[in-house]
Amino acid sequence: MCNLYRMTKPVGEVAKWFDAVNAMEGANFAEEVYPGYPGAVIADGRLRQMSWGFPYAATGAKGQKLKPRPVNNARTDKLSGFFWRYSFEERRCLIPVTAWAEAEGARGAMTRSWLSRPDAELFAVAGLWRDTAEWGPAYAMVMTDATGAAAQCHTRMPVLLREDDWARYTDGSVEEAFDLCVPWTGDLLLDRTSQPWTNRAPAGGSLL
Repeated sequence: MCNLYRMTKPVGEVAKWFDAVNAMEGANFAEEVYPGYPGAVIADGRLRQMSWGFPYAATGAKGQKLKPRPVNNARTDKLSGFFWRYSFEERRCLIPVTAWAEAEGARGAMTRSWLSRPDAELFAVAGLWRDTAEWGPAYAMVMTDATGAAAQCHTRMPVLLREDDWARYTDGSVEEAFDLCVPWTGDLLLDRTSQPWTNRAPAGGSLL
């Protein structure tokens, strides 16, 4: 599961990398992206700023509505469910990423382990998006079974897309896009650090 990732490239460079129209001039977001905070996505050929995570409003024990929480990760085996289905069918996007983090270590003393592609300084993660009443446009990452170095840290990882598959994922049929939501077969670089996982923004994300 991914609750933190990096996108360290300037937006102008990202737009050129993905051959997208830059609709983020003047946008302000951090290089480290957390659930509930702004991130960059390529949707409909445009580089746009959206909030990471679909709002999910739970109900309290007394029936009261609770503050929405961001559901930022969509499992591949849940994409046909009501929460994700229409977004995956109609609004698929690419998420530019330079690395993503997983938490490792004992409870209360977890540290950040960063994963990236050694063959690409910037790569695309499969995503989906929709407009929301709570936060405006919002996006989520598609998650699949972890492989290689990623499997050393967690059972799931983001769906990584090769450049040749970008257009097929965003513009192809639902079946074509789903066929690309598979475990990564290429190399991954794992960087285990001593940086505390808890040294992070206050928002928390979740997987659905």
